[in-house]
Amino acid sequence: MRLDKYLKVSRIVKRRTVANEICDAKHASVNGKVARASYDVKVGDIIELTFGASTKKYEVLEVTEYATKASAGQMYREI
Repeated sequence: MRLDKYLKVSRIVKRRTVANEICDAKHASVNGKVARASYDVKVGDIIELTFGASTKKYEVLEVTEYATKASAGQMYREI
């Protein structure tokens, strides 16, 4: 699954266009490397997002095409 879609489906970011803009601005990195929106997310990846002065890290636990509001939180773990 693409990085921008994963961020949207897992509800880390509310909209896919916003997730795409984060990637285009090079504020998203996977496993320590700057990642494009087309990066293929795999289980075990560490996603790091920079929002202004704060940085958040997430570990990918599950990759599914669709997620309900209740199951979206099980797709990742905040580090």
